[in-house]
Amino acid sequence: MKTVIQLTVFVILTMLMVVAVGCSASGGTAGTCKERLLFSADFEDGKLDAWQATDPAAWRIEDGRGGKVLALFGKSDYEPEVRSPYNINLVREVVVQSCVLEVKMLSTTEDYNHRDLCLVFGYQDPSHFYYVHIANQADAHANSVFIVDGKPRVSIAKTRTGGTKWDEEWHTVRLVRDVNKGTIEVFFDYKPEPIMTAVDRRLVWGRVGVGSFDDTGHFDDIRLWGKLD
Repeated sequence: MKTVIQLTVFVILTMLMVVAVGCSASGGTAGTCKERLLFSADFEDGKLDAWQATDPAAWRIEDGRGGKVLALFGKSDYEPEVRSPYNINLVREVVVQSCVLEVKMLSTTEDYNHRDLCLVFGYQDPSHFYYVHIANQADAHANSVFIVDGKPRVSIAKTRTGGTKWDEEWHTVRLVRDVNKGTIEVFFDYKPEPIMTAVDRRLVWGRVGVGSFDDTGHFDDIRLWGKLD
């Protein structure tokens, strides 16, 4: 019963989020939908043409549970210009402002405090972007919303949990960003409350992607709603 209730709440939240990001007033006419599904990937075609990785050798398509997945299986041979995640794979040609990014994520790393997977957004170049770092334990460098703005990453979270526990199961992560309000919200599985929030208006456009600071993981069923820049 609890699972059914949580799932119902999540479906309702999903619909509300898509409506909030997907429809806005235009020319005085409320309810004109401008945003749409811009990108989706389930990796069943086995292709990575739509992706650009910091180190392509660390990424591949693998057979996962129930189908093919995008696998970050090794360390990236990549040294960022400023302190920031080493393992990033970006959607190659889509640039967005306000958006909703939803990804199924599975950590494949042995358990420890900073066991993490990341969502990247507002990516303009290797030294200017945001990322969400989801980790077992929160501290100054983990389980938070970060900005990389020409210098080593800085946490900008307004609220966050004390940690987000990874295990050996798939989890659905949803990022909701409104550049007009500056709001950033991150939802985990079917919980109605965000696991972290932030307010920041510095980087109002950019590409999106997935990755990890320095761990491994699987990604699947990626969907991006938004408005093309």
